[in-house]
Formats: sequence, structure tokens, C-alpha cells
Amino acid sequence: MTLFDILRIGFGDVFEIALVAFILYQLYQLMRGTIAVQIAVGLLALFAVQGVVLAFDMSVLSTVFNYFNQVFLLAVIVIFQPEIRRLLLVLGKNPIVRRFVSSSDQSEVVQETVAAVEQMASTQTGALIAFQRTTGLRSYIETGEPLGADVSRDLLLTIFYGQNPLHDGAVIVAGRRIEAARCILPVSTSMKLSPQLGLRHRAAVGLTEQTDAFVVVVSEETGNISVSRDGALISNITPEELSTYLSNALSVKSKGVTATASNRTRVSA
Repeated sequence: MTLFDILRIGFGDVFEIALVAFILYQLYQLMRGTIAVQIAVGLLALFAVQGVVLAFDMSVLSTVFNYFNQVFLLAVIVIFQPEIRRLLLVLGKNPIVRRFVSSSDQSEVVQETVAAVEQMASTQTGALIAFQRTTGLRSYIETGEPLGADVSRDLLLTIFYGQNPLHDGAVIVAGRRIEAARCILPVSTSMKLSPQLGLRHRAAVGLTEQTDAFVVVVSEETGNISVSRDGALISNITPEELSTYLSNALSVKSKGVTATASNRTRVSA
């Protein structure tokens, strides 16, 4: 094979290189700011050591690395499980994939939710409401008390009333029904979030980091309304903006939080 043959690159090669670069970039974006970056650096260091071992033909260490290589794929899946899950969620949000997902009219759910949230904000009643989209939330629903009731303003107000034993935790809505209350959600450990955020807001972000759910939060301290989607927290929005965000989130054709999100603070008071 001549140098000319090596340097001759076709369209397919260029496309493959670009695709690999794009995938690696997306993986980096998913891992950036998490402990997975340090783990990836550690794995690269191990590969570098293995290269040195092979170059100098170190028999004992070669045997050790051979055993390591046998379980390497399984170890990567276990270690990077959250990042792999988020990557699959990104693929699932692709418009081409979402064309195959049907959706029913959610206008009544939006109206009832906004009405309840507006009143809870005025009375500084803390609330955490998660809306299932394309990713199933069954594992989180099973941590709470099953309800199976239609979404209504009065029911939401009753659940989050301070003296109600169901108020502490999240309400999960799937379709037009409240599946469960007092649900336990994963808490985000992202270093990008303000240390002033409470567990309610961190739980909202934590769920949207791991699923494509849309979460509404009412601050018990200030009454501010916040929403979380795709791991981002948008704070201090109005009921009218909440109606728009929620309508878009529950629509299959939604392509993300609207442009006004970039002008909102991402720290909840």
C-alpha cells in the first residue's frame, strides 16, 4: 500500500469521521461537569499503561490487562450507565422518532394545573409536579402512593396542603391522570446548580437529567414558579408562561423550551 493510497479518502470516509466526531462530542457534552469525565480520563490512562506494557512485553502485567479486557465492556456499561441513559434519551427526542409517538389533547390538564399552581404560588405552598412524556416513570411512581385520579385544580391543592400526609414528595402525572403522590425523585448532583437550591428544585432537575419528563416547582419560601426540562431549571416564571411551557412540553411536536428560557435566571430563590 502506497502513501497515495493511504491519503486517498472518499466521501464515505469523511462521513464516518464526521459521525464519530459528532458522537464523541455529544458524549462529552453529556459527561461534562460530572464525575464521568474523571472516570474517562482514568480509563484512558489505563489504556496508555497497557500500551506501554505491550510495547515492553511485560508478561505479568499483560496477563492482568487480559483479564481486565474481558470485563471491560460490562464495566463501561455499569460505570457510564447514567450517561448512556441520557444519550438514549437524546436519540428518543429526535423528531423522526417522535413522529411514531401519539399524543392526546392535554389542554384541560394544562388549565387545571396552571390554576392550581397559580393559587399555590400566591399562598407560598410548596409543590412538585412531574409530567410523564415519552419516557416511562413507572419506577418513580411505585415509590409513592397510587391515586389514579383525573388531574384537577382542587385535587392538586388538596395534595399539597401542608397538613396532608401526601404533600411531601412529588406528584406524577401521566396522560390526563395523577398516577401517584408523595413520590421520591432522584436528586441532581450537578455542580452547575446554585447551592441555594433546596431539595425540591434539585429533585426536579434530577428527574429531567435522567428522563424527558417536564417538572413544575412552586417554592415554599418565595412562591416563585419554576420549571425543569432536559436538566435545566427556569425560575420565576408567570402562570401565563407556565401555560405555554407546559403546553409545549406535552405536545409531541415540542422541540424544547422556547427561546425566552435563555433570558431567564436558572437559580431559584
